[in-house]
Amino acid sequence: MAETEAAKVYITRELPSAALDPLREMATVRVWPGELPPPPDVLLAEAADADALLTLLTDRIDARIMAAAPRLRAISNMAVGYDNIDVQEASRRAILVTNTPGILTKTTADFAFALLLAAARRVVEADRYTREGRWKTWGPQILLGQDIHDATLGVMGLGGVGLEVAKRGRGFGMRVLYYDKTRKPKEERRYRLAYAEPKELLAESDFISLHVPLTAETHHLIGERELSLMKPTAVLVNTARGTIVDQRALWRFLKERRIAAAAIDVSEQEPIAPDDPLLGLDNIIITPHIASASVATRLAMAKMAVDNLLAAMRGEVPPHCVNREAVRRWRQSLPR
Repeated sequence: MAETEAAKVYITRELPSAALDPLREMATVRVWPGELPPPPDVLLAEAADADALLTLLTDRIDARIMAAAPRLRAISNMAVGYDNIDVQEASRRAILVTNTPGILTKTTADFAFALLLAAARRVVEADRYTREGRWKTWGPQILLGQDIHDATLGVMGLGGVGLEVAKRGRGFGMRVLYYDKTRKPKEERRYRLAYAEPKELLAESDFISLHVPLTAETHHLIGERELSLMKPTAVLVNTARGTIVDQRALWRFLKERRIAAAAIDVSEQEPIAPDDPLLGLDNIIITPHIASASVATRLAMAKMAVDNLLAAMRGEVPPHCVNREAVRRWRQSLPR
């Protein structure tokens, strides 16, 4: 992509002006104004003459979109994950794909641990109990929860967020087990973590927090068999991707009290359907995919997504390019 006044960028949601101002100085910027994602036909039409797209994880950028966008040379995804983009097709078409890693790690870990605490101590239930006028007196058996201190935390996936959650667990005096495809002895020593295979982690943990990427291998990573390994007092937390957990199986285990509780920030269908049976349970907390939703972090994510595009517009490889195999062909495709 060359830095010219003719460069056109389409952005699929309104973002802070502080992030977009530098981009507007270099390109013609169009922004979808709605709260919901742009409909597929709108996205298709807007991409047709775009040199670059700035997308969110709710925007599916597939071969059909790319085929309709002959000028497209960069897709900046404002998210760590990029499973909403057909990266292989982008590489084939010499389109660079970028993401926003690292910047939301601690914020997401804070929220994951907030969900863990809230589920353990039944905070949401207690709030509802009070608002409904059911609080009559102090009682020794009312809304009993579980202690976090001295409990065992199991972290599935020790990437950036997983490690930060593990560190928070250690700060609460928890024993921390972790599983990752690659064992990490340096982190084990530094933070006093213990490696465990999935079966062992599921069976021994009082709290299980999921932090694996969504791949074909991790789809329904937690299903009937895995839930059956967990303690009846266990709490499951998911701030990764909804389809990592089989929701129908989770509903059964929660309904039958075969596990104590769950707290999820993501669901298989987003937004979760109003008639989803999970919404009828009192032992699950469901939030609307807001783990990274702090003012500072969302602004930083937007700025990083814009910086990725600015680099591409200058003919530079963006700092957070996820398909570097396409760089050579991308450079060859730039106007000279």
